[in-house]
This record gives sequence, structure tokens and C-alpha cells, in this order.
Amino acid sequence: MEIKIVRKVLDVNAKMAEQNRKLFSEKKVFVLNVMSSPGSGKTTTLQKTLLHLMPDLKCAVIVGDICTTNDADRLATSGVPVVQINTGDFGGDCHLAAHVIEKAALDLNLDDIDLLIVENVGNLVCPAEFDIGEDARTVVLSVTEGEDKPAKYPLMFRECDSAILNKIDLLPYLDYDIELARKYILDVHPDMPIFDISAKTGEGFEPWLAWLRKKVQQKLI
Repeated sequence: MEIKIVRKVLDVNAKMAEQNRKLFSEKKVFVLNVMSSPGSGKTTTLQKTLLHLMPDLKCAVIVGDICTTNDADRLATSGVPVVQINTGDFGGDCHLAAHVIEKAALDLNLDDIDLLIVENVGNLVCPAEFDIGEDARTVVLSVTEGEDKPAKYPLMFRECDSAILNKIDLLPYLDYDIELARKYILDVHPDMPIFDISAKTGEGFEPWLAWLRKKVQQKLI
């Protein structure tokens, strides 16, 4: 019985995700789902990303957290429209599902958006299981988390289209093998683009931005 209930929930989510995808396609909005564990530097990475992309691209952000508007407040300083989703209001879900994305999108003028970034709830497990109607997924892994996270949480890295290794400015102070981290990622998802960046210093952002710009432009054509 429990398996049937889970299957039903995922089926309903899949149908809602397809409706979202159809809407975003009609509006020519590229949707990027960004996921990571808490503390990876996801919000700082997105702050820097938005600053580099504007004004060439019209952007907006949906932020998911169990509580607080801390990350949304930080991203709003970039001047882009930001919608906050707090899952604590409906059970404290550790992920964003398609139906809450649909409701959040109603608060945005999709006709005036090229790129919609969804900052998912900090978690390396649940968010990977829920399609929200996005075009691409990126996972952020910081060098402070250990090299073996892709091996421990393979679904997240298997389901994503690119990976960011963040906080490389800390490498001189850590016992961290970045080549081993890349190996773990590629073992799970061969040929996945991996971008080494420092969200603090801005190092390494150009390849990441070029990848994202290309993805967005392909949908705008």
C-alpha cells in the first residue's frame, strides 16, 4: 500500500511538471533547477551568476527553503523578481514539487523572462526525484563537503546536466583531492560538464556562464 501511495504522488507530480514544461515552452522561458546540500554556496553562486547575465538576459528566481526568506532577500538585491516558497507551511518538505512551482510562476510575468532559476531546498537526495518542468539541472558541490558525495548520492549527479565545484579558493587550506571529486562525478555521469569556481572571488565563472548562456539562447531561438 505504501508503494502505491508513493507511486501516485510521483505520477501526479509528473503530470504537473509536464504542464509546467508546456507553459514555459510557450513563453520561451528557460528554467534551470539548481540543487545542492546546505552550505555549498549556492545562493552566492547565483548572485554572481545573475550579475554577469544581466542586462543581456531577463532573469527571475524562485527560492525554496523550509523557513526564512534569507536567500530570497540576498538574491533580490540583484534587482530581479524573486518569489519565495517556504515548505514549512505544508509539512517542511525537503524539495520543491511541480505544483508549488506552478503556483509561484503565477506571481511572475513570464512574458518578460528569459531565464527562470529555481534555487531548490538544500538537500542532495529528494530534489533529484521531483521533475518540476525544468529545462536543465545543475548541482553545486563545495570542496568543503568531501570528494565522495557523488558516490554517496548518485541519483543527484546522474539526473543533473552540469556540476559546479565551488569554493576552490579554499583548496590551499584543505586536504581535498579535486581530481578525485571529478572522477566520482564522471563515474556516475560520464561526460557531464564540471565547472570549478569560487563564488567568493569570481574565479572560473566564464565557462559556467558560457554554458548557461548557450542553453538559454537555444530555447530563445
